[in-house]
This record gives sequence, structure tokens and C-alpha cells, in this order.
Amino acid sequence: MESSCDETAAAVVDDRFQVWSSVVASQASAHAAFGGVVPELAARMHLERIADVVSEAMVPFKGDWGRLDGIAVTRGPGLVGCLAVGVAYAQGLAVSCGLPILGVNHMTGHVLASRIEDPSLEPPFVALVVSGGHTDLIHYRSDEQVELLGATRDDAVGEAFDKVARMLGLPYPGGPAIDRLAERGNPRRFRLPRPVLPGFAFSFSGLKTAVLYLLRDLPDREPQTLADVAASFRLAAVETLCIQLEAAVEHTGCRRAVLAGGVASNRLLRAMARERLQGIAEVTIPAPRLCTDNAAMIGAAAIVRHSTHGFDAQPLDIDPGLRQYG
Repeated sequence: MESSCDETAAAVVDDRFQVWSSVVASQASAHAAFGGVVPELAARMHLERIADVVSEAMVPFKGDWGRLDGIAVTRGPGLVGCLAVGVAYAQGLAVSCGLPILGVNHMTGHVLASRIEDPSLEPPFVALVVSGGHTDLIHYRSDEQVELLGATRDDAVGEAFDKVARMLGLPYPGGPAIDRLAERGNPRRFRLPRPVLPGFAFSFSGLKTAVLYLLRDLPDREPQTLADVAASFRLAAVETLCIQLEAAVEHTGCRRAVLAGGVASNRLLRAMARERLQGIAEVTIPAPRLCTDNAAMIGAAAIVRHSTHGFDAQPLDIDPGLRQYG
């Protein structure tokens, strides 16, 4: 079960990483009017939807909870009220159905969605984890040893996409909107900075500010000009990510790389990562439906965590600021 932000999701996954059902109820349209996720509204909508989403996910099993081995749920990171809804509901189900429970790191779920895409994937590998709240490079040495190589020092790349989208007058969520507009633009028209920092770190605040000043000084805001701005921003952001990913692959000597998180749905990022790492590392990228928040990825992470840690004891605590992968 997944409820860390603005998607209420439930899925059934087996230990071969086969997804038997996956249901996602998105709240994007409800938050669009506010230009971003409103935590109180998100938590209330989780409360309204979670029972129906879980019931729908159990349809292939005719609601027979006895056919399951356990319940996994996101315990962090995320919005505190949203996490509390999911964990409380999961714990109630676990008690009523007599099933053990397992708390999962949401970001590890994003990484291990790659196991659903490619069940043969085994560590070690490098993963670029990109979302609205995270831009991380990790060295996934083993299921019990994950090293954070570098992270953003300010805005995550997904947050930068959302903010630039607002500057361009595009709707929320900003990432898909910029992706669509950029397809019609000239990415070489405007030269924007590539904020590559030492130590595999990222910083997107300067790139965001450069777009702000570019728009301020534009002589016109014709549709083609705005498309060119979107394309130029997308190229700068994606090149920055791929430069650091390539450097991390070379640093670790890994022959496998993974893209994970909602921003991994970006078409240019998917293409450029494969192009830059061709002959260096094999790249695994989950299907777009597995990049955005879903519960199938939580099931995949739960399978791996159970193999190393077993189930958790009740009661299960939430951790909105959870950072440690694994």
C-alpha cells in the first residue's frame, strides 16, 4: 500500500516480482488548482479512497486475504498525514486478517520498481533517483548495503520542473507539461547553465533562477518562444542529471544503472541516459506507470526487505523524513 503523497495505491506482488494487480487513484486534478500538493487535502482524500482502492486490488483474489503472506506499506519519507492514513489502515488490516506487516522506504520502492521491469536485475548497480522531493545518486552494492553518493543541495529536479512550469503558465504537475511543450521547441535556442557540482551533488536553484531571468528579459512570449524556453530548460536539466550519472557509473565501476522516480518518465532523460551509457553500462528504466508513485514498487521493495530483515513488529511507526535507503 502506498499513500506518501497524492496517490492512493494498492497492489498485489509475488516473490518473482510479478504484479497481479495494481490500482492507483491519483489526486492530481484536485491539487492542480493550487499549483501543488496541499497536505491536508491529500490526507483527507486518502481517507476517502483507501478502502475502495485496496478492495479493488484484491479483486483477482476475490477478497481472500488468507491467500496473502503479509501486508507492506510505505512508512516514509512523505507527508506526515498521508503516511499516517496508509500505515494506520495497513495495521488495522494486518490485525483483522492475522497477517504480519512490513514498513517500506518509498524511495527504495522507486529503485526496486526496476526489479519488476527486469526481475533478473541484481546488485551492484548505480541508481539515479529523481522525483519532486529527491535527486539522489546511490550505489546499490547489495540488498543490505546502499551508499548515498550524492544528492541535491536545494531544489530536487522534479521541484524545479514544477516551478519552471508555473513560470511558463503551465498546469500542475509541471514535469509532464514541460515535456509535452518541449517537444515542439528548439532546445539549442537558449543557453542555460548545467549545474554540475563535485561529489555527485546537484543544485537546481541556479538553473531555475536563470529561467526566471530569461523570461523576464524576453522581447516576446509567443507560443514558439515559450516552447523553446521549455526545451532549453529540459535539455539543461537532463544533461546535468546524465553527466553526474555517467560519472557515478565510471567511479563505481558498475556495469548496470537504474533510473527511478517520477522524473524518470521524462522522455528525453530516458533516451539520453541510454545514449550516454551505451557501451559503459546496461540501463534499466521502469515503464512510466512504475516510475510515478504506485504500490507495485512498494511490493517489490517489500519482497527484497523481507528477504534480509523479515517482517516488522506492530505497531509500525511512520518516518516522514526517512532518508536511509534499504
